Order: sequence, then structure tokens, then C-alpha cells
Amino acid sequence: MENTKVYKKSRNLVIKIFSYFCPVSNQKPMNLLKRKISELQERTAKALQGGGANAIAKQIAMGKLPARERINQLLDPGSFYEYDLFIEHEAREFGMEGKDLAGDGVVIGTGTIKGKPIAIYAQDFTVAGGSLGSMHARKITKIMDYALRMRIPLIGINDSGGARIQEGVNSLAGYGEIFFRNTLASGVIPQLSVILGPCAGGAVYSPALTDFVFVVDKISKMFITGPEVIKSVLGEEIDMESLGGARIHSEITGNAHFFAHSEQECFEQIKTLLEYIPSHNECKCTGKKVEQPDTKNFKIDKIVPVDPTKPYDVRDVIRAVTDSSEFFEVQELWAANIVIGFGRINGCTVGFVANQPLVLAGVLDCDSSDKAARFIRYCDSFNIPIVTLEDLPGYLPGVDQEHAGVIRHGAKLLYAYSEATVPKVTVILRKAYGGGYIAMNSRHLRADFVFAWPMAEIAVMGPEGAANIIFRKEIMEAEDPEAMRKQKVEEYKQKFANPYVAAAKGYIDSVIDPKDTRKFLIHAFEVSANKVVKRPSKKHGIPPF
Repeated sequence: MENTKVYKKSRNLVIKIFSYFCPVSNQKPMNLLKRKISELQERTAKALQGGGANAIAKQIAMGKLPARERINQLLDPGSFYEYDLFIEHEAREFGMEGKDLAGDGVVIGTGTIKGKPIAIYAQDFTVAGGSLGSMHARKITKIMDYALRMRIPLIGINDSGGARIQEGVNSLAGYGEIFFRNTLASGVIPQLSVILGPCAGGAVYSPALTDFVFVVDKISKMFITGPEVIKSVLGEEIDMESLGGARIHSEITGNAHFFAHSEQECFEQIKTLLEYIPSHNECKCTGKKVEQPDTKNFKIDKIVPVDPTKPYDVRDVIRAVTDSSEFFEVQELWAANIVIGFGRINGCTVGFVANQPLVLAGVLDCDSSDKAARFIRYCDSFNIPIVTLEDLPGYLPGVDQEHAGVIRHGAKLLYAYSEATVPKVTVILRKAYGGGYIAMNSRHLRADFVFAWPMAEIAVMGPEGAANIIFRKEIMEAEDPEAMRKQKVEEYKQKFANPYVAAAKGYIDSVIDPKDTRKFLIHAFEVSANKVVKRPSKKHGIPPF
């Protein structure tokens, strides 16, 4: 009986304590839940307004979509799940303590694109100009960590006025955290940067560290220092478009990989790219339905002229061997003397690197070497086999190229091919002269298969130049120097400018009929699908950066 009294007394005391700290609502449980849900809806609606109706209208007037609308147009309908909607900034100086910045100016979340899971963030220019503060950066790094942990592609939509100066060094720290994660994720998951507004100062280095950069004409702006700083320091006047617009980075600097005329076109480019590349570095992009090339419009034996001096579009050769004759080109507008991009052969993604005889006869130079080398390293990181189509007279000569560091830039291509361990197949279409022959994935850089067409010419240099050097004395002393020169050129062609000398040394695996090119490529990738390469143990190599 005594124990029962003690128990009741203790129980009543506990109830009083809980009642004091957690008073019981007079509302019924269901009414309380409705009120909480209503509060959630009100908070959500307010946060989703971003910078407000006026700011959104101004954004649209500039030809730019609001951040969430961009995400919804890019992702599969209804697939986006947003996180950290109610994040609040931490700035307390310069009048910031009383300001409410919805989501701190950035939207993050996950969703799907054509069924493929992705992580995404989009800076919201309607909120404080999309400026980056500590919590803004924390949201971005959070979704970056998710993407790396979940092994899914990361897409970043950049539209920001830069660092939030009211937060001082915290903003700079935020950028540093982002850059570090970009580097950690490099070669592990695909990282895509979409520039849909200004991207200036330190902010530009995150896109530069990612795999692919997308820009839109008249909307995208990227530069380290803006026009006003340049004018004040150097006295030079230039507008934002001419300094760092979409065309500048697509045609001149090479900082952008895909150029679009509208945001919608840009989103379609992203969707297409994601179909070609794997979600992470431990899987392969395979399993697509096999479609035959369009042989009616792309007859491979009719595309390439036998005359080595006549140009043609090497992209037609690519389309003559790919499934459905589809080819998704990367960096189309920059260093056009080399062509890079993705296609499919027998249902599987392959990367193409091809000299373009339409531009500078397909020579290698500083920019084309950089362009190809970076693409090769991307393909190697993500298990994408590489097809090299070779037709070039060598490296571009000249003082400008030498002073621009063609030795260092050219070495990047040698390094990339030598380092790559994915299946590598080369087809020599016509010319393969000098150092260009070696650099374009020759047997000596460990190509798995090297095929050559019958009209291929493999030599130290072209017959004309070689004959003038080797037979200089005979030509000069001849009664008819021009006739002698032609005779010696033809003699050189017969002895060296053909694929059979290299084939006799085992440097070429097969001299093939052009019509059999696709068949040989399919077989080469089938037999090399389980390729294993052993390399010396090391932390990493030292590329000629």
C-alpha cells in the first residue's frame, strides 16, 4: 500500500513537470496537425518566392529563367526534391542582420534526367544577386558531398554577382571549400557547369575545374576582372560581352565546351551529354540499342579524296561508322583543326579524336593539343574507349607557335595517350607525317589496334618536302630540275609514303578497305573489352601542365 502511494505521488509530480514545460493544447490533435501543415505551407510559399515578384520579373526581362524554373525544365517532370529550403544566412555586419535572404540565394536538390539520378544546385540571382556567403557555400558543398557519396553526376547552374562582400573572408572560404570538392570529385563523377548569368572573380575557377562548361549566347559572362577594373587599372575599355561572353569562351579561350543560343537549347545539350557518359568512374555507358549507320548519306568510301591535298569533313567519316550516324561534338567552335566528341559503336559509347582537314589541313598546334589531351583524359577516367582518326601533315610550324609553347602543349597529347588505359584504336585515313604520326595514338604510345586505309601515307614528312631534301643535289644538277623533282617525289612515295612499310614493321595491324572500318572497330572493342594494364606504382604522374 505504501509503495502504491509513493508511485502515485511520483507520477503526479512527473505529469506536473511535463505540463509546465509542454502545456497541452486545447485543440484536437487533428486541428493541431492542420495548423502545423498550414504553417509549413506558408513558410514554403514564402521561401519559394526567392527575391520576390519584382526581382523575378526583372530576371525574366533579362531573358533569364528563375532558378527553380531552370531546374524544372532540365530535370524530368516532378522528379526534383529540394533540400535546405529554410537555410538562413549568418551575416551580421553592414545591415545584414535584418535581411531575410530566401534559401540564402541558392537552390539545391536531387532528381533525374531521362531516368538517370543527378544532384544539382542553381544560384538564384533574384536573392542578393546570387552572391555567395558562408551558408550559400555550405548548401553547395553539401550537395557536392551527396553527389560524390552517391556516385551520381553533379550539375551546377552559375548565376551570381560573386562573393558576398558583407561576409568578408567567410565568402572566400566558401569558394575554397567548393574548389577542393571539385578536385576530389574530378575523375570520379561527371561535373557539369552551366553558366546562365555572370560568373566573375574567384567564382570562375569552379567551372574551370569541372568536366564540361555550357554557355548561352548573350546570357553567359565569365571573367576574372570585370570591365570597370580593367579600365581603372589599364585604361582599356571593353564591354562584358567582348571580355567574357559565350562566344569568346567558345571560340577563343576554349573555356566553354558547349555553346547554345537559348537556355532551352542548353538544357537539351545537357540531356544529350548525360546519355553518352556514365554516372561514375566504376561503370560503363553501354546497353543502347544497336543501329546501323546511315549509309545513304554517309558512304565512307566516297568521303575521303585520295589526293592528300584535298580537304573533307572528318565528321562525315565519324558518322559513317557510328550507330545511327549520330555524333555529339564537344568544343565544336574552338581549335577546329581537331574534332572531339562522343558516338556509339555497337551500342556502346566511344570517344572520337580526329584531325580535321577542313581547318589548317588538320595540323596539331597548341590549342588542338590541349583540346584533345583533356578529352582523352576524360574518356580514360570514365572507361570510355577511344577511336583516333588520323590525317595530318604534322605540327603547325612558325615563330608564334614556338613562342606559345607548342613543345609543352604538344607533349600534353603524348602524355594523355600514353597514360590512357582504356581500349584505344587508331585508323590512319591518309597522311601521318612526322611527330604527328606518333602523337595521334600510334603503336608506340600503346595503341591496342592500328589500322590504315590503302591510301595512307606514313613518313617523316610529306613526299614533296622529303624529296627536296633527300634528292636536293640530283635535282639541282639535272638538265630538267622540275622533271627530276617529280620523278624523285614519285620514287619517295613508292618507297615510303604508303602503309605497307609500317605494316611490314608491325606498327600497323591491318591495312583495311575503308568500307570495313566499322566492322574492324566493333571487333577491336569486343576483344579489348576486358583489357587490363599494369603500370608502375606511383602517387601520380607529372603532366606537362
